[in-house]
Amino acid sequence: MLALGEDDKSPIIFLDSQNRMMRFSMNAPSTTHFQVLAIIALLLINSAQADDQPNFLLLMGDDHGWSETGYNGHPHLKTPVLDEMASQGLRLDNFYAGHPTCSPTRVSVLTGRHPNRSGTFHPGWSIRPEEITVAHLLTQAGYHCGHFGKWHVGPVKAGSPTNPKAMGFDHYVSHDNFYEMNPIFSRNGAPPETFPGEGSLVTIDETLSFIKSAKQAGKPFLAVVWFGSPHEPYSGLPEDLALYNDLPEEYAKRTVRLTSMETGRPTERPLRDVLRERYAEITAMDRAIGKLRDQLSELGLRENTMLWYCGDNGSPPSSGRATTPFRGEKALMYEGGIRVPGVIEWPTRIKQGRVSDVNSVTSDMLPTLCDLVGVELPDRPLDGISLAPLIDGEMKERPKPIGFWRYNSELVLDHQPQPKPYIDPDLQEGTTPLVKYLAGKLTRSFQNFHQPPITESDYGGPRVLLENQYKLVVDGERNGSSVELFDLRSDPAETKNLVEEKPEIAARLQEQLHNWQSSVLNSLTGADYK
Repeated sequence: MLALGEDDKSPIIFLDSQNRMMRFSMNAPSTTHFQVLAIIALLLINSAQADDQPNFLLLMGDDHGWSETGYNGHPHLKTPVLDEMASQGLRLDNFYAGHPTCSPTRVSVLTGRHPNRSGTFHPGWSIRPEEITVAHLLTQAGYHCGHFGKWHVGPVKAGSPTNPKAMGFDHYVSHDNFYEMNPIFSRNGAPPETFPGEGSLVTIDETLSFIKSAKQAGKPFLAVVWFGSPHEPYSGLPEDLALYNDLPEEYAKRTVRLTSMETGRPTERPLRDVLRERYAEITAMDRAIGKLRDQLSELGLRENTMLWYCGDNGSPPSSGRATTPFRGEKALMYEGGIRVPGVIEWPTRIKQGRVSDVNSVTSDMLPTLCDLVGVELPDRPLDGISLAPLIDGEMKERPKPIGFWRYNSELVLDHQPQPKPYIDPDLQEGTTPLVKYLAGKLTRSFQNFHQPPITESDYGGPRVLLENQYKLVVDGERNGSSVELFDLRSDPAETKNLVEEKPEIAARLQEQLHNWQSSVLNSLTGADYK
């Protein structure tokens, strides 16, 4: 808003995008009409840019596999909100987690890099403090950044060099690992406290409080929301459990191993009972996302807010692989372990529903968001690419392959002499309680190490190079020697190994994979931080 005085000596009053009053007096001896008009023009431009900046919500389910949505044809699950997002937004049918397990995938979201570059090899291995995150970068563009829910790339306590605030977030309400009903979170590093309610809904309510504060401050926001569901052990509200009372009796004939909600230790239960609870958690998470979307509409923010949902890895063994078209599960390099639900909803930019089969991955999130707001990328190797052209319907194929790799961490742990911890072990101790015992306790601790000198053995472990059509899988069965080549366009279930039929393609992809691994190992030594 601009108010001009009746003469040259009256002040010019400008209200900026945050309703702050800006006064410029023509009485000042050094002020000219030209200077005042130039200042006003700059303020108007900045105000318009602030209004045009999109908001970002990066949502992630915990152990939520590709097939476990209604829109992907699940015969039992009820996910009406995700189904609507998939029909109205951009449905990414070939979307991948950066790793077949959770902590590493989360690092790929934060950094746009493969998690092995920062030594985050497996769940419970922390990120390194020198990593540059999407929160660091968007803060430069004036964004208010918050994290909510599962963190699992380091402790969330105050003093941790890898808690969300240390990694660039202004505000957080987070857990070291996963959580259930009545979650216990740390708010900005404070001692853990109980937040009564269903876990996904509590997470969304805290996210909405953050969004309202950002709106009041007149700032665009990035909220990273990582649910604790549907990770085992499972629980559900009575109304959600009732939706799955009639699951097929054949599931009752199978048992699966998972954590007992009562003891925190492994147990075996009928698959039918387990799925009833697991599906109830997914439906509750879906409903919480619906509340988020509704509130964005009420706040007048939904049109220019990108909401990007995905899973962090494939369905776990406790899901019983009840309904999936893919080979493998969580922790494996086949499609069942790394292909996950992926949906982007953004009404301003995505005007009508579309389905894409372009390969995309969680490490694409950082470069995409930076591209959309004009933030320069870090001067270090990135593995993700910007999907802005895909959002606009201009990308038909991915311009470079995607690498996946489960590094053999035993090489580090068994090395002599013992490698030096990257972070003081006391700072790696978690504080937020959970149901599941690990190493004899009901909290999570983390580790990361300075990398010993690289040798040829460091190139081992299950690994993949994924092109637009072909997928090379090395050591997928963890026997140390297998090489498989699949044509995912004709064989997404990975049933036919084409290595002998197409040896030249397999050889080319193996060379590219080895070259990519060399780049990753160079980062792992800490070379990117110098």
